[in-house]
Amino acid sequence: MEYRHIRRNMCTVMTKMNPKKNEWQEAIMAAAYRNYGKGLTSRAFFKTNDRTNSEDLVQETFTKTWVYLVKGGRIEIMKAFLYHVLNYLIIDGYRKHKINSLEELIEKGHEPSIDTSHQLYNTLDGKAAALLIQRLPEKYKKIMNMRYIQLLSIKEIATITGQSRNVIAVQAYRGLEKLKRLYHSR
Repeated sequence: MEYRHIRRNMCTVMTKMNPKKNEWQEAIMAAAYRNYGKGLTSRAFFKTNDRTNSEDLVQETFTKTWVYLVKGGRIEIMKAFLYHVLNYLIIDGYRKHKINSLEELIEKGHEPSIDTSHQLYNTLDGKAAALLIQRLPEKYKKIMNMRYIQLLSIKEIATITGQSRNVIAVQAYRGLEKLKRLYHSR
């Protein structure tokens, strides 16, 4: 990307103004592009991983800066201003909703898959827990079966057993603690 491409875009947004002021602004932008163009492009490429998109972002950065200058804006530190504009353009790019079709993802090398290994571990842990529950004292075995095998709520267990919710909650907690100890001691 060369300065003349940026200049062509900037000239389309120019308004009627003093020719000397226009030359001064053009000189500022040319110097800014020479000094910061490569750094801005590499920053944009680092953030987007797309060469053409990064060049477009840098061009848009200079165009927005030119428009700001034409409207009478003051820039104290050109480098900071340019990087500020570029960062917001990158953020705006990330915020845009991008729709990728399944075909595009497959072409890029992403294969859809379902990871069922986590389910297997949960199943195995569930079977181990059921076996360990059988080793608990009778007082906790009944509550733990209802709570974790039958998946009943504390309220439902309290209704079935005729005990208060608080007693059932305490027994479920203590039963779980005993179950953890059994699990770690095996």
